[in-house]
Amino acid sequence: MRINLVCIGKTDDKEITALVHYYQNRLPKHWNFDFIQIPDVKNARSLSPELLKKEEAKLFLQHTESTDLVILLDEKGKQFTSREFAAKIDGWMNSSIKKVSLFIGGAYGFSEEIHQRANEKISLSKMTFTHQMIRLFIVEQLYRADQILQGKPYHND
Repeated sequence: MRINLVCIGKTDDKEITALVHYYQNRLPKHWNFDFIQIPDVKNARSLSPELLKKEEAKLFLQHTESTDLVILLDEKGKQFTSREFAAKIDGWMNSSIKKVSLFIGGAYGFSEEIHQRANEKISLSKMTFTHQMIRLFIVEQLYRADQILQGKPYHND
């Protein structure tokens, strides 16, 4: 199985980038994890939020195939405990899903087209976080899920 984390823009914060890489390097090789940072839309400031979301959608769709399981990281998505998220990943692996694409949208979220394409929406919290922080949180949760699935003592109940 391949897991792709696809997001708009680069992270300028060196500490966040270092922590993302820290967890990314600890993910299991058989997940074939890829962290894809799509360049920001050109002239984004001159576009309305709806038009910007449509332009971002075109970029997201370039990084997905029709057979991909697309998961939006979205504030209106379902919340999971770490163990439930690990079980979800285990289910994906046991279902022979070839690629899971986790999308982190831009400042205005996702276009309707991306919402329609998504198979599921996951929320990491009811709180609001920067898009850069969400990158770190989801990569850490992927690592935590792997540790849970391996039965390692990373997670305490």
